[in-house]
Amino acid sequence: MSAASRRSPSAKASRRRTRLPWWAPALPVISFMVLLVLAASPAAARAASAPQGLPPLLELLAGILRAGAW
Repeated sequence: MSAASRRSPSAKASRRRTRLPWWAPALPVISFMVLLVLAASPAAARAASAPQGLPPLLELLAGILRAGAW
């Protein structure tokens, strides 16, 4: 018996090439670009008056963990 005939069907299936639709790689790229534009110009975002940056986010997470809501 050759090594190729002893392989499991899942090993053969994993080597098959699958074709993605055109929008599958495009959606993450578009989403990243939109988020990058919003982060680069926070004045254009509607919630620009909210505290920005990492420290307020960390304080919020610490408060949630202290309250035991997680």
